[in-house]
Amino acid sequence: MTQTPHHIPDPRLDDNLAETGQVDDTTITAVGKLTEAFETVECARGHLYTFHQLTGSADFKLERAIELLDEAGHGGLARKLQRELLGRNVLPGRWTFQVIEEYDDLYYAPFREFERQARELTLGYRHLYEAGLKRARRTPGLPGHEATPAETDGG
Repeated sequence: MTQTPHHIPDPRLDDNLAETGQVDDTTITAVGKLTEAFETVECARGHLYTFHQLTGSADFKLERAIELLDEAGHGGLARKLQRELLGRNVLPGRWTFQVIEEYDDLYYAPFREFERQARELTLGYRHLYEAGLKRARRTPGLPGHEATPAETDGG
């Protein structure tokens, strides 16, 4: 039977890793803060995609409103909305997809790469800071405080 990742021990949660001194606490904290900052960037990026989808949805709803206004005999307003608002840029020269692409290329991608590079300082481990918190805060042997999923099923 092939082991799934959930059955593989997590060395970040081993007290021996923390005691080796291979990575000092200040480095762990610094990389943790950088990762936390990148997680915030991930959230911001998600909001940009939400902005993109909501704006696009609004534009299609606006199109339907224009059709209905025209059918109801309000052709002047319908034509004005069609000409001046439907398909309008959200920023100078940009639709939302262009905003996302520029954000991804100019900010997100470099940030992601720096966060990846910084993890080399923590032996390549992600979330080493949080793993230290889990080691310090959990109560070994108490249900709901298992170090890994393998401990929950007797693995």
